Amino acid sequence: MRATAKTLHGKALSSMRTAMTAFNSPHDDGRPTVVLLHLQHAFEMLLKAALVQGGARVFDKKSGRSIGFEAAINQSSQLAGFKLTHDESGTLRAIDALRDDEQHWFNDVAEGLLYLHARAAVTLFDELLFRAFRQRLADHLPNRVLPVSTEAPQDILALVDSEYANIAALLKPGRRARGEARAKIRTLLALEAHVDEDTKVSDSDVNRVEKGIKVGKTRQQVFPKLNPLSAEISGEGLTVKVKIVKQADALPVRLVRDGDIVDAAAVREVDLQKKFHWSPFDLADKLKISRPRATALREHLGIDKDPDCLHVFEFGSQKHPRYSDNALTRMREAAAKQDMDAIWKSHGPGRRSKPRPRCSQPDCANAKGQKAS
Repeated sequence: MRATAKTLHGKALSSMRTAMTAFNSPHDDGRPTVVLLHLQHAFEMLLKAALVQGGARVFDKKSGRSIGFEAAINQSSQLAGFKLTHDESGTLRAIDALRDDEQHWFNDVAEGLLYLHARAAVTLFDELLFRAFRQRLADHLPNRVLPVSTEAPQDILALVDSEYANIAALLKPGRRARGEARAKIRTLLALEAHVDEDTKVSDSDVNRVEKGIKVGKTRQQVFPKLNPLSAEISGEGLTVKVKIVKQADALPVRLVRDGDIVDAAAVREVDLQKKFHWSPFDLADKLKISRPRATALREHLGIDKDPDCLHVFEFGSQKHPRYSDNALTRMREAAAKQDMDAIWKSHGPGRRSKPRPRCSQPDCANAKGQKAS
């Protein structure tokens, strides 16, 4: 094991042991905070250890500082021999979202939800530790450690529905429990990170949900993104394993655009500039191919027709096409597996079926004279 990876590996194990100790603590004061802070830190250190061991870059070129948790997840999803799945990334983002509110503001995580995510974290940490270093978490724990809980885990949607009912009761006139209800709302919003990589809990989202609950909206209407979630539970006692997954046959959640008529309580504010942050030139540079070839690859994959991959920002007369991480991932996989020469012959200049999104940036014109390499 590389020296830096070994240090990060040790920090990851230390934080995981601290989280497990805190969960089993008989003292409730500050317990969820300690558990969530150390679970998130344990995974950040483990992901970075795996990236260092795999030879990936973990320092930002511009700032000179180590990458953040989200960047570590994205890079780990592409690391050969380690690749995080979508469900695994969702579990990590949900833990991070729960930790974020707990660290920077406050939320109210019900014991059942805390246990389910702690148990899922232990299961995932063990799998990632083995995937990266061929080690098991049990190898680093003393024999005297008890199970994380003696309580049987419940399905995540059953817990969500129970919390939703609790929130509705707290918001009834005369209860004077609005603060407690809003803290619980923040927790349910954080759980959307299981299925939405752009989840950030904002006060406007809390207001939206509170309004929806007060007018009698169902949980399915207010939190449609949680509908696909389920918990895969196997084993019992010491060997219980929990994985929070998105059901394959669940109805998709679509991005709401201006002009669509939908239930306002189900609409979440999304920072589009964060989701769509790659320029056309950035994509080419990241893939280490020429810009014309990157354009041909986008045409071949239908990237510019996919609203989950492309968004065109308009500032007056200026138009700036920007692409999401989904676009970069699809293009990287295609460039590695498909014949780029054949794609160039089919989709190079003069062969495109429709014009690509126009870019108003001054240097976009420079691409016209570039030769494909």
